[in-house]
Amino acid sequence: MLDQLQRPLRDLRLSLTDRCNFRCRYCMPVEVFGPGYQFLPKEEILTFDELVRTVRASVSLGVSKVRLTGGEPLLRRGVADLVAMIAAVPGVADLAMTTNGILLNHQAQPLKAAGLDRVTVSLDALDEEVFARMNGVGAKLDRVLLGIESARKAGLSVKVNMVVQRGVNDDQILPMVEWSRGAGVTLRMIEFMDVGETNGWETSQVVPASEILGRIEDSYAIRALPPRDPGEVARRWEFLDGGGEFGLISSVSQPFCRSCSRLRVSAEGQVFTCLFASKGADLRSCLRAASSDEEVVGFLQGLWQKRTDRYSEERGKVDRAKAEMSYLGG
Repeated sequence: MLDQLQRPLRDLRLSLTDRCNFRCRYCMPVEVFGPGYQFLPKEEILTFDELVRTVRASVSLGVSKVRLTGGEPLLRRGVADLVAMIAAVPGVADLAMTTNGILLNHQAQPLKAAGLDRVTVSLDALDEEVFARMNGVGAKLDRVLLGIESARKAGLSVKVNMVVQRGVNDDQILPMVEWSRGAGVTLRMIEFMDVGETNGWETSQVVPASEILGRIEDSYAIRALPPRDPGEVARRWEFLDGGGEFGLISSVSQPFCRSCSRLRVSAEGQVFTCLFASKGADLRSCLRAASSDEEVVGFLQGLWQKRTDRYSEERGKVDRAKAEMSYLGG
């Protein structure tokens, strides 16, 4: 099944909750998401059965990779049970989760046992002060590092995502690279993006992937690697001394819209065909009214076949309100 730009549907990202225990400035700044912020009530969030039904329908349309996101997905009660339910769906070849890692230490083993394959931990700095300032709640770095180590010991494949902002944490690039080499995890550095309307995005804070690469090349011998999978968003390099690999995600400076194969579902069941979209389509109503999976399949099929999104290619030429990253799951 192809969209209007001949892009297949391969990846499904499911947000399990719009709540998070961090207040990262590029995602959920505390000035907006403060104590009085009204998150979604429980009855509006998709149930486990509805999430699994969405996965089944998506797999029938070509999805093989499923990623659980948030907010912070480990805040969703019974998340290991959901992982087991999704892992049991025929056709799910890769089941992953994105988390801030603060709760991962005690949940890594149950998640692995339930069928989770991979985990991506968001970690933007190794300096305690910078990390505390960026997470917005003073969360301790050692808890995240312990969660990463627990995930590795549990047998989960681990990647670490670092959002790079000039003047905020770009001095952490090389320390993060060196740490990842020793920790045995793959680091992916992401250009600061204009997702949502509240993160104060400015082009002056974007550190282009080419500049990040140049800083790394000044310290390490590296070579480019080919993509592992069609639609892979990170460009990959390996260290020639055997110290693993790293990736760069350059949505701002080098858009990859033409190979994007992702469908996103918010916690309340709105379907988005682009990370930078304004509005979603109401899958929840379809799920709660449909008597057969075929109706859900038809809903998603019709949505994807009409898809024309390519915002990163049009950045600066279009002006529209965008849904928040915390709502879409990144």
